[in-house]
Amino acid sequence: MPNDTEAREAGRWNYRPAVPLAQNPLFQWPPRPAAIFRWYAAFWLEISTTTLCLVLALAAYFLILPALAEMQVLAWGWVLKVWLANLVPQVICAGTLHYWLVMRKGQGDRTKYDPRDQVRDNGNFTFNNQVLDNIFWHIASGITLWTAAQVLVFWGMANGYAPTFLFPDNPVWFVAFFVLVPIWSSFHFYWVHRLLHWPPLYKLAHSLHHRNVNVGPWSGISMHPVEHILFYTNFLIHFIVPSHPLHVLFHGYVQSTHPVFSHSGFEEIVVKDKKQLKAGVFFHQLHHRYFECNYGTVEMPWDRWFGSYHNGSAAATDETRARKKQMYT
Repeated sequence: MPNDTEAREAGRWNYRPAVPLAQNPLFQWPPRPAAIFRWYAAFWLEISTTTLCLVLALAAYFLILPALAEMQVLAWGWVLKVWLANLVPQVICAGTLHYWLVMRKGQGDRTKYDPRDQVRDNGNFTFNNQVLDNIFWHIASGITLWTAAQVLVFWGMANGYAPTFLFPDNPVWFVAFFVLVPIWSSFHFYWVHRLLHWPPLYKLAHSLHHRNVNVGPWSGISMHPVEHILFYTNFLIHFIVPSHPLHVLFHGYVQSTHPVFSHSGFEEIVVKDKKQLKAGVFFHQLHHRYFECNYGTVEMPWDRWFGSYHNGSAAATDETRARKKQMYT
C-alpha cells in the first residue's frame, strides 16, 4: 500500500503510470540483454512515434524533396516544398490528436495525466486562448524555423559545405545514423533546455512554452522564436558528420513531430478500448508541472547523470522543490 505522501502525489494526477519511472536498461548494471532488446524494440520494431517519423521521412524524400542539384541555388520553389513537407504531416498529426483527445474527447480522460482542460479566456496566452496560442507559435515560428534549418543543411549538402554520402557508400553508417539521431537530439536538447532555464533566457523566451502547464498536441513546438533558433541548432551536426538528405528529414520529424505526441497529455491513444499507440511521456509531463527537473528525454539518462532526474515519486517532487528553492534564493 502506498504511504500518505505517495498517495497525495498520485492524487495530483488524473493518471500516473507506475513509479519509479522506467529507465533505459542500456545504462543500468548489471547488463540485461533481454530488457535492452525490449526497450529498443518498442521504439524501432513496433508502431511508435519513432517509426512514424521514419515513414514520414521516407514519404517526404521520395515524394516531395527535390534532388540536391536543384537545391544548389536558394529558390522559393524548392524551399516551399520543404516547408510543405513539414507543415502537412504536422497539421495532420497535431490536428488529428487534438480532435480525438480534446474536441471529441474520444477516450474521455482515460490515460490523461492532468485532470484539467486547456484554457480559454486567459490573458497569459496569445489571443487569450491556449489552443490558438499554441497553433500560432507552432506554425508561424516553429515550422518556419524548422524549415529554415533544413534548407540551410540541404543547400550546404548541395554545394559541398555539408558532407553527404549515399547508401552504397557505407550501408552500416547509413543505418546507424538513424539510431544516433535521437541520441544526439537528446544530448543537445538537455543542454539547450538547461540554458533556457537561465532566468534571463527563461523570461525572454522559454516562459512562452511553459505557459503550458497542462499540455496538448499543439504545445509540442509552441515556442518563442529565440527558443526555436536554439532548438534547431542541433541540425548543425550535419555540417560536421556525413549524412544523407533522408537523415535530415528524419531528424526534423524526430525533433518536431515527436513532441506533438509527447505533449499530447495522454499516456496512450485508445480507440474502441484498445491501445493503439504510446503517445505522451510522463517524464516530460513532470517537467511541465515541476519545471526544474527532467530537462532531457527518456532515451538517455542525462538527468540522472547530472542531478535533475524526477522519477515520478513523492520523494522526487520534494527533492525538485528543494532544488528549485535553492536555485532561486
